[in-house]
Amino acid sequence: MEWNDALDEFKQYLKLERGFSKHSITSYSFDIQRLIETLDPPAPNPSLIDASAVQSCLYEISKTHSPRTQARMISGLRHFFQFIILNGQRSDNPLDLIESPRLGRKLPSTLSTSQIDAMLKAIDLNEYGGLRNNAMIELLYSCGLRVSELIALRLSDLFFKEDFIKILGKGNKERLVPIPEYTQEQINNYIKDARGLQTIKKGFEDVLFLNNRGSALTRAMVFQVVKVLAMKANIKQKVSPHIFRHSFATHLLENGADLRSIQMMLGHESITTTEIYMHLDKTHLREQLIKHHPRA
Repeated sequence: MEWNDALDEFKQYLKLERGFSKHSITSYSFDIQRLIETLDPPAPNPSLIDASAVQSCLYEISKTHSPRTQARMISGLRHFFQFIILNGQRSDNPLDLIESPRLGRKLPSTLSTSQIDAMLKAIDLNEYGGLRNNAMIELLYSCGLRVSELIALRLSDLFFKEDFIKILGKGNKERLVPIPEYTQEQINNYIKDARGLQTIKKGFEDVLFLNNRGSALTRAMVFQVVKVLAMKANIKQKVSPHIFRHSFATHLLENGADLRSIQMMLGHESITTTEIYMHLDKTHLREQLIKHHPRA
């Protein structure tokens, strides 16, 4: 099986059988393509490549890429060659003897409530897109959504009478997330006074957040909205849509929410993924000790 054929079949496997998101499939495909381009000499197909060739390729990539990027690439390639084995094209995985680089645990960046308020105040509700952007930022922070979950949200996923929204997360797994009344109000304002006045393209009638052409927003559009608002609010640190998810979890933990509840709301498969916020909370607790304890 040639590389291009193998890659096409692998992408279909990830989508249909593994339920991977479009973003994950794109990342995996990019890493495999990079392997193909870096191989010297090139291998005609994935069944003929050996471990030493993959190792040489990864060594070259390690010169210009971070350990985190290398680890992600090794994971993706390991999945790819496992797929090749399942298809009967080879009997061994050339990544089996290749170890991922050790990664230090990177604490996620967060925003303070005052910074989030400043970004919301920077939105001109009278401008086109203002009501939509306001509702999006409120929703990202109030419910801890991933950007992919935000742009996929549909009107039929809103259960405001029950104070919940239905989210389709990673691996096509559904979860119910509680939504505050204030955030519901902002979404309803957008639906009534902005979205309801748009001409909506066929096929996008149920999509909640629309662009000015009446179709679904892209990830890049949401990133741009957040970037512009951060600049207007004079926030110096790097701000992306995901920082609202980190802030959501951190602020909940700081105010007494239990880790298991946060895990369910974030849609983490493992509690260990959620435990990273414990490290952030310990920093907060230390600050509180120094500030308030008479012996500090």
